[in-house]
Amino acid sequence: MKKLLSTAMAAALMAVVAPVANAADEITVAYFLEWPTPNQFAQANDLYEEALGVKINWVSFDAGTAMSAAMASGDVHISFSQGVTPFLVATAAGQDLQVVDIAVSYSDNDNCVVREELEANKENAAEVLKGKKVAVPLGTAAHSGFLKQIKYLNIAESDLTIVDMAPSDSAAAFSQPNTDLAMVCGWGGSLRKMKEYGNPIIEGKEKESVVGKVFDVTSIPTSFGEENPELLAKFLKVTADMNAKYLSDPDGMIADIQKSAGMDLDGTKDVIKTFAFPTVAEQLSDEWLGGGVAAYLTDSAASLEADGKIKALPDYSAVVNSSYLEAASKL
Repeated sequence: MKKLLSTAMAAALMAVVAPVANAADEITVAYFLEWPTPNQFAQANDLYEEALGVKINWVSFDAGTAMSAAMASGDVHISFSQGVTPFLVATAAGQDLQVVDIAVSYSDNDNCVVREELEANKENAAEVLKGKKVAVPLGTAAHSGFLKQIKYLNIAESDLTIVDMAPSDSAAAFSQPNTDLAMVCGWGGSLRKMKEYGNPIIEGKEKESVVGKVFDVTSIPTSFGEENPELLAKFLKVTADMNAKYLSDPDGMIADIQKSAGMDLDGTKDVIKTFAFPTVAEQLSDEWLGGGVAAYLTDSAASLEADGKIKALPDYSAVVNSSYLEAASKL
């Protein structure tokens, strides 16, 4: 697993020299399928294009690590809802990225699920899972949560066979009656499918006490923001407007969100109800971009460094930039 993660970091470091393309006439935004968020109403109805005055290419990804690689190569200008862990892996590898917005908070929509017939619980998990195969999307928030959960359950990494799989792939494999996967980790629609064949060992407040706050960010290559501050502020303004609109009229938006998310209506409703979308005022407060996010990044990076996954940066306040959201709040 360390070898795989190191390879991903090396690739990101090699790609970091690639320049970000001029985004004056056209930009590319990364997002996740089966991850319904209010801004997808704007995505479906071309509201971003109207506000920004440029063409937007929306490209879906399976994991935040792939988003990082695409930003490093200059193929993606904005990554919407990138996980904290892939952001930390990329910046540790030397990629010049910044957090500019909190896309979504979702402690209950990112977890690991154990095969139902194994009848695992907190007391017997270490014994039940020893020697078993576990599918984890390496370098993601689900990966960090997995590491904290097995530590809490007194399970050593060396006692498991860990394979790197995207949640959509592991969910499909987990659904097979002859699967050799004892545990799978993921989020969104994939997690919903996983739960049809298994159960989380810990969830709710207990999980949050173990794993901590779980949220995704809107991230950018630093140079893109410096070269296009007004464009970026307008993008964040549309996103914030969609979050506010959803609070007042969720039923009127859900059909278009469903289409952009690539989900059925019931699945979209089930997933999005577990999400929270902080307002601009909340994001600019000390809890989030005013200091809380930098502190969280520092703690999370220290944990990854202790596990031998990355070499943490000396200061994470430099990779959190609230100026674009502040500009958006004045539009």
